[in-house]
Amino acid sequence: MANDTRRYNFTNQELFKNIPAQTKLNLEEKKVRKKAAAGKLIYREGTFAKGIYIIKRGKVKIYQTSKEGKEQIMYIYSKGEIMGYRPLICDSPHPVSAAALEDCSYEFIPGAHFMKVLDSHPVLVRELLKSLSHEFTVWVNTISVFAQQPVKERIALALVLLQEKYSHNSVPADINLSREDFANYTGTVKETLVRVLQEFKKNKIVSTQGRRIRIINMNELKRIAGLS
Repeated sequence: MANDTRRYNFTNQELFKNIPAQTKLNLEEKKVRKKAAAGKLIYREGTFAKGIYIIKRGKVKIYQTSKEGKEQIMYIYSKGEIMGYRPLICDSPHPVSAAALEDCSYEFIPGAHFMKVLDSHPVLVRELLKSLSHEFTVWVNTISVFAQQPVKERIALALVLLQEKYSHNSVPADINLSREDFANYTGTVKETLVRVLQEFKKNKIVSTQGRRIRIINMNELKRIAGLS
């Protein structure tokens, strides 16, 4: 496995940076700023897309819920990332639900307006196609590794990826995530997650305080995850 976490993270923060100034102005005509408190549902699996969302602060999880009510977190969005445009373009229901992991704010562009701009701006269409192609690769890589890797390796990889999500301007920060959400992210049960974290803590790879996790030995964590 290559030492490259980009294969597991979207890079759509750049989506609107390479489009003409006029296209940006057209998109911003209907843009509104919204807030969501921690735990608030932003959209529900099975509903049709109403627009696109650009995360400005905080983190949002997207997840599927089994018949038994068990969540499987598919991805965690953070500042600058854009979500919700795939089902909008396909005119299909959301395959996942989205909820705020913490207090967050986001910009919302209504779907009808976004599609109208898309119809008349070919550069935006090309950027979306590039982004969709990249995101498909990310989904394939993520599903593959989380389906095939043992739980210890999955948790190590998740810690590396989450560290990137919680860092600020490349400065490492504590991972602040409930054990339930963490377990749902790695596709395991909370008891197993806690056991592995205790092992990492014993081996001085991480330290914990309440729900917060601090990575002490990133090199060892990457080795366990197969990233080095």
